Amino acid sequence: MKDILWKVAIEAVHGSTDVAIEKMEFDSRKVSENDVFIAIRGTISDGHEFIETAINKGAIAIICDVFPQIIVTGITFIKVNDTNKAMAVMAANYFDNPSKKLKLIGITGTNGKTTIASLLFQLFQKAGYKTGLLSTVKIVVDTNEYKATHTTPDSIAINHYLNEMVNAGVEYCFMEVSSHGIHQKRTEGLHFTGGVFTNLSHDHLDYHATFSEYRDVKKSFFDHLPKTAFALSNIDDKNGSVMMQNTNARKLTYALKSYADYKAQILENQLSGLLLKINDNEVWVRLIGTFNAYNLLAIYGTAIELGLESLEILRLLSELESVSGRFQYIISNGKITAIVDYAHTPDALENVLKTINDIRTKNEQLITVVGCGGDRDKTKRPIMANIASDLSDKIIITSDNPRTENPETIIEEMERGVAPQNYKKTVSIIDRKQAIKAACQLAQANDIILIAGKGHETYQEINGIRHDFDDMKMVKEMLEQLNK
Repeated sequence: MKDILWKVAIEAVHGSTDVAIEKMEFDSRKVSENDVFIAIRGTISDGHEFIETAINKGAIAIICDVFPQIIVTGITFIKVNDTNKAMAVMAANYFDNPSKKLKLIGITGTNGKTTIASLLFQLFQKAGYKTGLLSTVKIVVDTNEYKATHTTPDSIAINHYLNEMVNAGVEYCFMEVSSHGIHQKRTEGLHFTGGVFTNLSHDHLDYHATFSEYRDVKKSFFDHLPKTAFALSNIDDKNGSVMMQNTNARKLTYALKSYADYKAQILENQLSGLLLKINDNEVWVRLIGTFNAYNLLAIYGTAIELGLESLEILRLLSELESVSGRFQYIISNGKITAIVDYAHTPDALENVLKTINDIRTKNEQLITVVGCGGDRDKTKRPIMANIASDLSDKIIITSDNPRTENPETIIEEMERGVAPQNYKKTVSIIDRKQAIKAACQLAQANDIILIAGKGHETYQEINGIRHDFDDMKMVKEMLEQLNK
C-alpha cells in the first residue's frame, strides 16, 4: 500500500500502510477481498456513502476526503484532500508509471481531438511503429481494439491500458484529453511527451459554469506539462496563445492564417480531397474542409516533433483515411451525396456546413438533419438550429440522444433559434429514422444530405436505454430503397 501512495498528498492515516493490496476500485460493487476502495464524489452519487459496503465486500483500505464516523479496526483509512487526484497518482504507481515508458501525446480542444488522435495513430502505424490510441471512438493497444465509453477514461483504466501498451512494446500513444477528464484529475500522474491544442468554442457549459472556466480547465493541461515536453497550439484560435501562457513545455504553433512554426495553405478544396501546401511542400490528402486542414497540420507538426522525417510524413498524410463518423460520405446510385458527421457543437456544425457550401455548385439542395442531446448544455440548442437553418436549403430538426429529457422539449428549444426568414425551410420530425427518411425523399439527383450530431455512434439513448441506431447505416438503407 505504501508503494502506491508515493507522491499522494496525505492529510491523515488510521491504521497501517504496510499492507499488501490486490487492486484499486472506486465502484463499491466491484470490490473484492484485499482491495483498496477510493471514495469519489461524483455528479450523481458520492462514494463516501458506500464505504461500509466496500468494507463488507472485503476492502482492506479506504481512501476518502472525510473519515467515516465509525473507524473499523483492521482497516486502513487514509484521508486526502482530493480523492480524484489521489486515485490518478495511485493508479500510475500501481501500474509502475507506464506513461514514462512510452511517448504519450495528449490532444485537447473542443473540436478535432478524435480526428487528430486517430489519424496520428494511423500515421505512426503506417510508419511501422507499434502504436496506442485512447479516443472517444475506440481504444487500441497495437492491434487489439477495445470499446471506448468516455472521451477520457477513468485514471485506473487509463493506466491499465497504458500498461498493456508497454507490455505489447508500444512506442507512441495518442490520447484525447477532455475538459471533464482534466477537471476530474484523470490525467494527474501521467507523463506527457507532448500536448496539442486544437480550438475552443461553445461546449460543455452544462458542466463548466462559464466559458472562461472551460478555457482555464483546458489551459491547466498545458500548465502541468513538463519542461521535456512540447506544446503545439493552433495560434489562429484566439485562445491558442492563452494555452501557452504558463506552460514549461517547448512552445510551438500551427496556423493557416497567422505566422507560425507549422503553416499550411489550401490550394484546392474538393469533395474528393484537399491540395495543401505545408511548410513549402505540396500534398494531396483524402480529407476535406478547412477544419481538416488544421487537423492535418497539427498531425504534421506532432510527427515532426516526434522525430519523423518531413517527406515521409507528407507521403503518409496522403494515405490517411477519414475517421468513422467524421465527414464520412457516400454517393448513392441516384447521385445523392449523404454525409454523416459528429458535429454536435455550434462551431463544428458551422465548419461542416461552410465546408459543404464552399465545395458545392449551389445548383443543388443542401438538406441538414440535426438534433441536440438531452441532459446536456441547453444553451447551444437555439444556436445550432440557427446555424443549420442559415447555411442549409432545408433543415429537419430531430432527436439526437434525448437521454432522460423529453425530445419534444429539446426540439422546441432548438426551434427558438430559427430566424423568421428561415421558417419555411424548417421542419421538425421527432423520430430520427423518419427524419432521415424524409431527407432522402426530399433529395434529388446531385443534392447533399448532412446528418449531424451522432457520427460514429451506433446507438440512440432514450430514457436511459440504448437502442441500435447508426446514421450511416440508416441513410444507406433509405437511399438504396428509393433507388429500387
